[in-house]
Amino acid sequence: MQALLNKTKGDKVIWAAVILLTLVSMLVVYSSTGTLAYRLSKSAESYLFKQFAFTAVGLLIIYFAHRINYTIYSRVALILYVISIPLLIYTLFFGAEINEGTRWIKLPIINLTFQTSDLAKLALFMYLSRQLSRSQNEIKDFKKGFLPLIVPVAITCGLIAPANLSTALLIGATSLMLMFIGRVSVKHLALVIGVALIPLIILVSIATSYYNKEEGQSKELPAVLQVGRIPTWIKRIQDFAYADKHESAYQVQQMKIAIAKGGWFGLGPGNSEQRNFVPHPYSDSIYSIIIEEYGLIGGVVIVFIYLLFLFRSIRIFKKCPFAFGAFLALALSFTLVIQALVNMAVNVNLFPVTGVPLPLVSMGGSSFLFTCLAIGILLSVARNAEKMEGNAAATVNG
Repeated sequence: MQALLNKTKGDKVIWAAVILLTLVSMLVVYSSTGTLAYRLSKSAESYLFKQFAFTAVGLLIIYFAHRINYTIYSRVALILYVISIPLLIYTLFFGAEINEGTRWIKLPIINLTFQTSDLAKLALFMYLSRQLSRSQNEIKDFKKGFLPLIVPVAITCGLIAPANLSTALLIGATSLMLMFIGRVSVKHLALVIGVALIPLIILVSIATSYYNKEEGQSKELPAVLQVGRIPTWIKRIQDFAYADKHESAYQVQQMKIAIAKGGWFGLGPGNSEQRNFVPHPYSDSIYSIIIEEYGLIGGVVIVFIYLLFLFRSIRIFKKCPFAFGAFLALALSFTLVIQALVNMAVNVNLFPVTGVPLPLVSMGGSSFLFTCLAIGILLSVARNAEKMEGNAAATVNG
C-alpha cells in the first residue's frame, strides 16, 4: 500500500477533491435509487455495489492514466479524433434510444451503453491542445491558424447537437474559451459566436411564438417542427421562460420542493423525501437531493470543491513548461467544472432542463469513466510539471 502511495503523484488537492466527490456520490446514489430499485425489482444495495465498482474502476483509471506521460496524447490526438467522427455518425443514425435520445452505442457481450460524445469530447480537446501549441506563430491568421481549429469543433458539435444539444453547446463553449486563452483572434471568435447564436435565437423565437400566455400552455407545433428533439428543446425553453406564469414543469417543481425542504442543514443522509418524485434523482437531479439531505451548506461545499478543482487546474496550467500540457489541463478542467456548474444551475432553476450529469457524483456509466480518464490525464500533466520543477530546483542547488 505504501509503495502505491509513493507512486501516486500529481496535485494532492485534486486527488482529495476526487476522493471527496466519489464518497458523496456513493452516499447520495445509495439514497436516491430506492424507487428505481423497487421499479426494477432490485435492492438499493445492488446500486450501491455497482457505484462502488464504478468508483473503484474509475480510481484505477485515474491512477494508471496519471502514470503515463501526457505527451503521448499529442501523438494519438489526430487518430482518436478521426475515429470519433464515424462513431458519432453511427450513433446519430443507429444509436440506442434511451430517455428519448440516441446518444449511446450498446457494446456487445458486456451489454454496456457507451456515450460516443464522451470519447469525441476528449479527442477534440487533445487535438485542439495539440494544434494550439503548434500554431502559436500563425494563430492570428484566419486560414492557417483559425480554420484548422474551428472546423473540427464545428463538425463534432454538429454531429452531437441533434441528439444532445446541451453537450454540444458545452463542448463549443469550452473550445472557444480554450482558443481565447490560446491567443486566437477575438474577431474570429466573435464571428463564430455570432453564427452560433442565429439558430439559438431562432429556437427561442419559435418557443415564444408557439406559446399561449393566457392559457399557460404550448400551442401545437407544425409538422416541420416536429422533427427529432426539436419539440423537446422548445418545451424546455417554454418551461424555463414562462415558469412564473404557469405551473412549472414537473421535474423543475420537484427539484424546487427538494431544495426548499433541505433548508440550511438538510434532512440528513438517506432522509430525502423527494427522491421518490424527482425524475432521475441519481443522475440529472442529484444536486437537488444533495441539498435536501445536506442542506444549503452541503450544496455550497460541493460548489466549493469544483471551484477548488478549477483553481488547482489553473495552477497546473501556469506551472506546465510545455504548451500542449498547459492547454490540455485547462481544457479538461474547464469542461468538467462548466458541466458541473450547468448541472447545478439546472437543479436550482437558473438554466433550462438538460440531460447533463454531475461529474463524479451522478450514478456511474461510461460518462463517469471518461471523466476519470480526463482527470488522470490532468494529473499526468501535474506529475510531469512537478517532476521537471524538481529537476530544475536540483540543478540550481547542485
